[in-house]
Amino acid sequence: MPQADIKYSNDLNLDCNAILASIEETIKKHDQTSGACKGRGYKADHFHHTHIYLNLAMLPKPHRDEEFTKALIKDLEKMVKQHLTQSCHFSLNLEYTGDGYITNFHNV
Repeated sequence: MPQADIKYSNDLNLDCNAILASIEETIKKHDQTSGACKGRGYKADHFHHTHIYLNLAMLPKPHRDEEFTKALIKDLEKMVKQHLTQSCHFSLNLEYTGDGYITNFHNV
């Protein structure tokens, strides 16, 4: 279950929910076994320079190799920038979680 966090300056006019849904779709195009992508958006009221930063964490899997990583990053960058209507600094980090990370669903 991937986790996407978007941090952005409050002067950007973003539809964060649409970007998060598109992130999940983009991941599924590369890996149909990825499951739901949890996501959150954080609008920064205090910032220096207009920017957006996407951090995507995924569990390591044998098929998520260097080629997979480069292709996913390329497609994520292209997709996110299609949602941007203003010039801004752009950062994207794709990381693979370590042994100390768990993810599941708590059902009550």
